[in-house]
This record gives sequence, C-alpha cells and structure tokens, in this order.
Amino acid sequence: MIPWWGVLPFAVMLIAVAVGPVIPATSHWWEKPHVQIIVSLFLGVPVAVVMIAIGEPFAVAERVVEYGQFVLLLFGLFVVAGGIALTGDLAGTPKVNTVFLAVGTLLASFIGTTGAAMLLIRPLVRSNAHRRHRMHTVIFAIFTLANCGGLLTPLGDPPLFLGLLRGVPFTWTFHLWKEWLLVNGLLLLTYYCLDRALMWDEDKEADVVEPLGVKGLINVLWFAVILVAVAVVPSVDMEAIKEGHAVWHDWLPWREFAFLAAAGGSWKTSARDARFLVNHFSFGPIIEVAAIFIGIFLTMIPTLKILDEHAEDLPVNAITLHLFTGGLSSVLDNAPTYATFFEVSRSSALATEYAATGGPLIAGVPASFLVAISTGAVLWGAMTYIGNGPNFMVRSIAEDSGIAMPTFFGYIAWSARWLLPVLATSLCLFVGETPALRWVGVALAVMLVARALLLLRGKGIGIPPNVPDRPERKHPLPPEKSLAYRYLSKEDE
Repeated sequence: MIPWWGVLPFAVMLIAVAVGPVIPATSHWWEKPHVQIIVSLFLGVPVAVVMIAIGEPFAVAERVVEYGQFVLLLFGLFVVAGGIALTGDLAGTPKVNTVFLAVGTLLASFIGTTGAAMLLIRPLVRSNAHRRHRMHTVIFAIFTLANCGGLLTPLGDPPLFLGLLRGVPFTWTFHLWKEWLLVNGLLLLTYYCLDRALMWDEDKEADVVEPLGVKGLINVLWFAVILVAVAVVPSVDMEAIKEGHAVWHDWLPWREFAFLAAAGGSWKTSARDARFLVNHFSFGPIIEVAAIFIGIFLTMIPTLKILDEHAEDLPVNAITLHLFTGGLSSVLDNAPTYATFFEVSRSSALATEYAATGGPLIAGVPASFLVAISTGAVLWGAMTYIGNGPNFMVRSIAEDSGIAMPTFFGYIAWSARWLLPVLATSLCLFVGETPALRWVGVALAVMLVARALLLLRGKGIGIPPNVPDRPERKHPLPPEKSLAYRYLSKEDE
C-alpha cells in the first residue's frame, strides 16, 4: 500500500514545470536543458529507488520502458517531420488558417497527433509570421492537431493503441466520429471567429503570396515506416517478462529500433535547405520534452500505484470514468491512465451484468464505458501543456519562432475558457446517460455556436467592441493602442 504522501514528488515536479519559467529569479535558469534534467532526476531517481526498495521494481521498469517508447516515438516523428518543408505563402488569413487546422485535425487520426503537430506547426507559424496576433493560433493547434484530432483510429493517440492491444477492434474508434466532429467542429468555428475578430488591426498588405510547394517528400516514406512500426512491430513484452516466460526477442525494443532507423534515414536523405533553412530545425524542443518527462514518468509511479489500488473503490459509471480518465490524463501520461480504467471497467460488476443481459461489450468492456474512457484520455490531454507529449513540443517550436506563449497556468486559463466548455458539451451529449443531460448538451452546443458568432460582431468578452465597424487599416496600430493586443497580453499574464 502506497501512502498518500507518495504523490508529493509528482506534485513538486508539476510545480517546477509550472513556476520555473515564470519566476524572474529562475526563468533563465530553468530554460537550460541540463537544469531541467537535474531537477527531473533529483525528484525522480529517489522515487524509483524507494519503489524498488519496497518491492515494486517492475512498476519502475514499466515506467522506464514506457518513457523510452514515448520519447523515441516523439524523436522519430520530430526528425522526420523536420525534413518536410511546405514552401510558399499560405497568407495566414482566418480562412486559410482554419482550413489548415481542419486538414491537420483529420490527418492526426491517421499519422498520429504527434506526427500531425510536428508536420504542420512550422508552416502554420511561418505563414502567420507577419501577423501581430499569433499566440491563439498555436494554442488552437495544440487543441486540435496535437490532441482532439487523434480520436478516430488507434494510430491517432497512444491510449487508443493500448486499447487495440487489449482486443478493441481497429475499426471500433470510427464509431467516435460524432464526438470527433462535434469537438473539433466547435473548436474550429470558435478559432475562425476569434481569428477574424483579431484581424481588425492587422496589416492587410503584409501578405506576399507565393506558389505553394513541398520539399523533402522522401520523408513520407519514413513516416510510413514509423506508422507501420506502431501498428504491427512489437516492442519489449513487459507482460511476458513479468510472468517469467519471455524469450530473447521479447526483451528487444524492435518497434523503437524502427523509429531510430526512420529518423536516421530521414536525416541522411533529407535536403539540408528544407530542414535548416525553411524549417529552422533544432533539437531544442525534443531535448526539453525528454528532460522534463523523465521526471514526470518517474515521479508519477506512486500516483499510478495509488490510483490502481483504489480504482475499484471509485463509483463506476460512464460519467465518472470519463471525468476520472480525462482529469488524470490532463496531468498524467494518458496511456497508463487509459489502461488502468480499461481494466477497472472490464473487471467491474457492471461489466458482468452487461454480459449476463446480452449488453454490448467491446473487448470485455461495456461499450458506453469504452466511449467514456477513450474520449476522456484523448480529448482532455489538451487541457495542460503536460497532458500530451506534442503539447510541449508545439510550444517550444512556437517560442523558438519568436511567439510569446502563455505560461503553464496561462495556458490552463486559455483551455478552461475555450476548450473546457466544448468538452462539457461532448460529455453531456455522448457520455451522459439521461435525456436531461443530453438536452443540457444541446443547450451548451447552441450557446458555444452563439458565442463564436458573437466574436464576429466584437461582442465577446475581451474582444474590442464593434470590430467589423472599425476602419480597415493599411498598417497595424502600435501595440500600445491595440485593444486586441492588450487583451492577448493580459491573457498571457
């Protein structure tokens, strides 16, 4: 039994990630990768040692292996995506940006949220380089490309892949198309209206349209290698090792070898100008993710054990499963969180009752429970920077490009304002089991559409009033005179 105070190192790690970049005395210090790795290991290694000492070496081994799988997948996708460069000018208008995000959101389910985010964030940032207001575009890219877009296939996000390994049919996630369409549709509509509202003081003559082009198409092959590896190549078989019947090939990370081979092939075959001159590629973002997440993976071991020990004591129904899975996926790795509640659902008394009455079971889990767990794990990862690996990488790439991104808590303020109501709508419509909740979901959906449309008239909270009535400007207002600029700056604070 793990005592409650076992979660304290994880809490301290989260606090370090949240406040380290904010406090003036530590901000420049925290930006250095060696400082991040020192903090991570200072907090994480003692936790691992204690867990081994109390007889939980396998729990430590599982998290270390999962960390390696997590980082090597991100590394492979990061290197391969860095070799593909979209050239030309996409204009960076609200229509173009929204279409860009929409295409990437669909793509995320088939090449993974990490693949879509790494492939598209650089050209999206570059096409908006002339814009005064860019932060909101990156934030909505995190919402859609890096998280909510990956709901349709097991390739979209790691939790769904774990479901595939546990017997969920590959095509079952296509049944989540209504949830995918509602959440991403509302987010894209909101983004378009917000972007339109923030265009009033932009320089309308700043765009220089150039023909679109693509460099580094050889990397499509390396993307395919990674996708095939994720889908069919085995990795270290921790279950076989735990049960004591592993053979030699169960100990080898074949899938991760494929990731490294794809990254090496991309590095050797990609055009240097596409990677370095167009994409301004650097290893900084992936180094930051690797440094911070080793601390998160190690310090969350006691938290996951406590969750596993007490999960059966929790009230089990579709709504609670969605909220527990979603809430914990916002701050924990969503893959083990999904796996924990998947097993709880499969062994629950309700699952036995469903089976006895002929109710629909998917891999031994009631269908309504699996919908709740799947949507919670995937969609709620966008609530914080640490909810999903691509979130941090997108933020780092944007900051490397000169975009001032919100702080840890500043980002949560954005997600609470623009994303959380959309998630609540999806919960009421698709997870709620009563007609009353579904009617609440319909009302919320109508309100969110109305809120988005009001942005076009400058009626939203914090948006300059009567935006369409303001004169178009050939040149932007100075920052100190721009109400929209002050609004975004205040949001960042």
